[in-house]
Amino acid sequence: MDQIRKFGLEYCDLPTMLWNVSIMLRILTLNIDKRNTKRIPTLYYIFTAVVITSYIYVYNISVVWYSFFYCRTTPTCYRLSSIIVFSLGVASSIGVCKLFFMYLYEDKIRDIAAECLLCDAKTIPGSRFEINILKTMRFIKKRAMIFWIVIISNGVVYFLKPLLIPGRHFSEDDLIVLGLDPVLESPNYEIAFALTTAGIFVTVYLPSNITGFLIIVTGYIEAQILALSEEIIQLWVDAENNYINTVPVHNEELPRQEKNKEKAINEFINNRLKDIVKIHIININIFHQVEDVFRGAIAIEFTLLMISLTAVLLGGLENTYMQIPFGLMQVAVDCFTGQRVIDACVTFERAIYSCQWENFDVKNMKIVLLLLQNSMKTLKLSAGGLSTLSFPCFMSVLNSIYSAFTTLHSTL
Repeated sequence: MDQIRKFGLEYCDLPTMLWNVSIMLRILTLNIDKRNTKRIPTLYYIFTAVVITSYIYVYNISVVWYSFFYCRTTPTCYRLSSIIVFSLGVASSIGVCKLFFMYLYEDKIRDIAAECLLCDAKTIPGSRFEINILKTMRFIKKRAMIFWIVIISNGVVYFLKPLLIPGRHFSEDDLIVLGLDPVLESPNYEIAFALTTAGIFVTVYLPSNITGFLIIVTGYIEAQILALSEEIIQLWVDAENNYINTVPVHNEELPRQEKNKEKAINEFINNRLKDIVKIHIININIFHQVEDVFRGAIAIEFTLLMISLTAVLLGGLENTYMQIPFGLMQVAVDCFTGQRVIDACVTFERAIYSCQWENFDVKNMKIVLLLLQNSMKTLKLSAGGLSTLSFPCFMSVLNSIYSAFTTLHSTL
């Protein structure tokens, strides 16, 4: 029961959140957490092989066969049916593509998670910095949970739909599984239904958890940058309070007291600025690693989603309404995640301008200048390095989908 509670919002620290997503991905033989040294059970490998094979057979091989061969040679199969099935196959491919990239960069992903945990371990427990990080991480976990629930719920509804309709039905009645025609007769129906169920599991389980990992890692960097912004804003006040609380009062001449105070304050600021610079550089390096790993996967995801959603519109919303939230949610969350990192960088840059740097000595001013130069290089997630994930990107994707739809609709 205690283990289950750790999936809740009350546990929003980075180690627990990475453990949450690690447990989910471990079922698919992915180990993203170096802390977990236990061997992945053989049963997980068998399960993964079965569901991935079932998915490929139904949503890749059968979809291609039905859309481009069966419907061309069968008079009873109409063009709209092939479009609907094609859109379904394209949309379902996102998770498997992301899984491929996770396998391809598994060692790098483990290194990213380990560096995040190492950075988190250096945070002083109970400090203002840690408290501010945890406040943001609570929103990050809520974001990941909402995304996971929406995507998984979409799969559950898609699975339950044929069970609630009288007679024998599938989640998509237009799709005929290759080699199982007539598909409504036993045992073809039972075999096809089992294969389809495995395919649905792969389609929703993979993107919900892999994107969840991306949300958590980039969200932690966002939380660190926002917490650093608060630290640098409070830097001068902290330095003055530290001087008052630690330096004893001496009966010295006022000029000498002021000189000693200025020296002590600037020494405190210098040490704190060095820590801020180190943490900021660590976060920049981690983020660049995340960008290198996921940029290809995100580019393929966006391409597939644009093709799928365009086909969805051509197929008619009344026939493909289940695919709309599945596709749009993934594009929206990726763009929202990228936008939040951009916003955090802008907040950090403004915080540097507002840190009362004009009161610092020349040495500290130079460090502030270095920080300012680093902060002006805004961290950005991208789709293959071509498009920055942000709100304008989301609107651009929607516009492109609608333009493609109107063009194709006029020619069909």
